[in-house]
Amino acid sequence: MNKIYLERFVYSFIRKSRRERILYELTKPERRYDGISRFCHQAKELLDPSKIVMEGDGMDHGSKLESFVRKNSESCLVLSPDPVLDEQILSLEDALNLAISCTDAVLILGSTFVFVFTEAEKGGRERYLLSES
Repeated sequence: MNKIYLERFVYSFIRKSRRERILYELTKPERRYDGISRFCHQAKELLDPSKIVMEGDGMDHGSKLESFVRKNSESCLVLSPDPVLDEQILSLEDALNLAISCTDAVLILGSTFVFVFTEAEKGGRERYLLSES
């Protein structure tokens, strides 16, 4: 697991009151699954609201999202309780395509941004784009 990605993610995008616990869980192999699983149903409570630049249905399609993806085409670390996706390094576009087709929680960690997809539930799933800029 790339600790640099995890620390940047936690200190940049997680609420201050939750950082220590989330970082501990994500960096300890025996607790990692629990840390990632928190994003299945508690993403809104964990994420720093001041960093959210897009959420919900606005992330399905649209020029703003497409523009963001074009400007931020880079390799990203994917985290998920789904073992097929977890710990893959993929292009942002490939990571988003997999996240959309997956029903479990997915975190896509870029250098200055994060995409968070919660677990699919009745009524849909929550989606967030957080950015430092």
